[in-house]
Amino acid sequence: MNQLERIQRSLTKKSVPQFEIGDTVKVHVKVVEGEKERIQVYEGTVIARKGSLNTEMFTVRKISYGVGVERIFPVHSPIVAKIDVVRQGRVRRAKLYYLRGKKGKFAKVEERDFVGGGEGKPSTQPTASEEATATA
Repeated sequence: MNQLERIQRSLTKKSVPQFEIGDTVKVHVKVVEGEKERIQVYEGTVIARKGSLNTEMFTVRKISYGVGVERIFPVHSPIVAKIDVVRQGRVRRAKLYYLRGKKGKFAKVEERDFVGGGEGKPSTQPTASEEATATA
């Protein structure tokens, strides 16, 4: 690891939530107005993610009063207070730029089902006890 990589690793945030392309997120952004500082929430769909280490960025798209608005956020910036995942989207693309041309219901991303635990799908093979009861 060279000196540049060491500096980049030191500038990354320790706790970044796990989110992917297609997820709907709430980004809490610190806004400075004069001497006051407040938190503004920006909610939308993640349509792109690029970069690595401390240069990682993600693009969030939302519809505001019928107009599509996109904003790019650095993941490890001090301006981003926190990121909340509202819902997980099911997509098959790395970049969702095609949503720019869609309107209404067609601009929505299908929701992904969350499978909890490490079991996965149940097997379709009957167990020994099920076979014994079926033959009896």
